[in-house]
Amino acid sequence: MKIMHSADWHIGKKLENFSRIHEQSLVLDEICNIADAEQVDAVIISGDLFDTFNPSSEAIELFYRTLKKLTAQGTRPLVAISGNHDSPDRIETADPLARECGIVFLGYPNSHTKPFKLESGVKVTNSDEGFVEFQIPSAEYPLRVITTPYANEFRLKQALNSEDKEADLRDILQSKWAEIADRYCDKAGVNILATHLFVSNRGEQPQPEPEDERPILHVGGAQVVYTDNFPAQAQYVALGHLHRKQIVTTHKQPVVYSGSPLSYSFAEANQQKYVMIVDVEPGKKAAIKAVELLQGKRLLRLTAEGMQNAEELLRNNQDALIELKLKTDEYISAKDRQHLHGMHNGIVTLIPQLKSKQLEHNSSKSIEIGKDLKALFADYFIHANGIAPNQSILNLLDEVIADQNHDA
Repeated sequence: MKIMHSADWHIGKKLENFSRIHEQSLVLDEICNIADAEQVDAVIISGDLFDTFNPSSEAIELFYRTLKKLTAQGTRPLVAISGNHDSPDRIETADPLARECGIVFLGYPNSHTKPFKLESGVKVTNSDEGFVEFQIPSAEYPLRVITTPYANEFRLKQALNSEDKEADLRDILQSKWAEIADRYCDKAGVNILATHLFVSNRGEQPQPEPEDERPILHVGGAQVVYTDNFPAQAQYVALGHLHRKQIVTTHKQPVVYSGSPLSYSFAEANQQKYVMIVDVEPGKKAAIKAVELLQGKRLLRLTAEGMQNAEELLRNNQDALIELKLKTDEYISAKDRQHLHGMHNGIVTLIPQLKSKQLEHNSSKSIEIGKDLKALFADYFIHANGIAPNQSILNLLDEVIADQNHDA
């Protein structure tokens, strides 16, 4: 049996003011084509389907259109769970209609889908809270999926019916997963666990998260889960949350973050993206293959030594979204900014980095309190930035002073 694992689509996400919806459409089409080329039997998407609780109509349309294509006319079952960016209720709203295409949406850790059967031969033969079992026309044995969508620690404990509010979340999850696995996951079928949590090997320093994902570990979020918390019956653990493809371990079973299909922040600059293809049979360890995704723009962090170097870098990287750090002796003028943006329509951020020629000269200079406000401001500006304020900054200061005097 072949299973495709993907996660963290973040449909509708922008990079500053740059819409990524066209790139998302291209890469999701690519994922559909890979599913067909690899002849996968099922698809698992491990959370963060959308980027916000209230996605745009354009994002919703792209999401449903992609899922319908992935199901191959209802012959390929698909399980999609919610992540920390998703609204669980919104994810589950379409479940009754989605089941008609072989799609199962699970928004909560205790979500329970109803058994169903399609004319294509796909059917859910067994289900429970956090568990679903499929019969697939292309396979002689069932596919079982243990599911734990994201919830913060308090809600996870509630959903998993933990009476001990002080109990360690890892212990609660391990106990729940073991209970489900012991009840339903024997060696007569393929057993997968899908979750959207922060996972690490016990005793190892966790991998860093993207800036906008770090709240998952804040107080009230969900603590890190260790790979030895997963039940031995699970032949593959399909993770979502971290945006870089990571094989956390293959000790008991492959525990894998597929990563996001596109780079969504400059912390992911130059990162190759993938989907995972899992080849697995009952009672055997899963074999995994990472398939490169080629669609979407690269994200580049570039540093230029002056305007001439900036122009050269921009000419050589036209098909990319760029964070450009420009080292300069003075602030970038409006004319220069306009010129650079005219050369390249993918400059997301333009950061002036002032050369600190004057820092040493001014670092020990004392402040003369008797000076007027503008002179004091100029002294401080030179101390902080190593360069004198230009006329446009001084004009802005004049406006601020005038406004203060008027209000007084």
